[in-house]
Amino acid sequence: MAGLGGAPMNAQRFIRAVDVFSYWTGKASAWLILALTFVVSIEVFKRYILNAPTSWIFDFNNMLYGTLFMLGGAYTLAAGGHVRADFVYIYMKPRGQAALDLLLYLLFFIPGILGLIYAGTDYAAISWRINEHSTVTAEGPAIYPFKTVIPIAGMLVMLQGLAEIIRCLRCLKTGQWPARLEDVEEIDVIQTQLGHSEYVDEESRRIAMEGAHAIDEAARHRSAVEHSNP
Repeated sequence: MAGLGGAPMNAQRFIRAVDVFSYWTGKASAWLILALTFVVSIEVFKRYILNAPTSWIFDFNNMLYGTLFMLGGAYTLAAGGHVRADFVYIYMKPRGQAALDLLLYLLFFIPGILGLIYAGTDYAAISWRINEHSTVTAEGPAIYPFKTVIPIAGMLVMLQGLAEIIRCLRCLKTGQWPARLEDVEEIDVIQTQLGHSEYVDEESRRIAMEGAHAIDEAARHRSAVEHSNP
């Protein structure tokens, strides 16, 4: 009995652990935007003020942005932030949503991400082997570290994808989506702004927060039917 009762808890712990890991990898990689901003600002100053542009900076900017973009994939998946065709999805019951998600994960996500990891690993290994440098600009920087990010990002997305598959299975069993981690996003910004405003009364603050939470829930796998017919 303990083993049967512990299975749902273990599944929920796994989902939460992977969500936390994906959130923190995304937040850590987000700091690359500061490095990218700094590098671009320095290059603009050198190019237009000192008239001394750096030949390899274009490649470096692309690699920084590409790394930021790829490492944010697992975070975005954990937050339910990837683009989907909601015009049908939002009218489905949670079990219908979970069944559709599970089918798409098994048919497209798993094979696609496995292909990315396999091809990316080979791509990076060859780049390290030949000590590859960019040929786009003169004095092109080494790009093998950047290509190494491809399989790493794929592994992070795959790990989060496994958590999403388990989330779908839990929803199929219980009829409700397992809760996602709260994040410091629009909801917290709205709450902070309204909480410190002297020009918003309590009723307006409550209505605004309820509307913001409703939008947030819809974006995180909550259907319109579920809200109107609890």
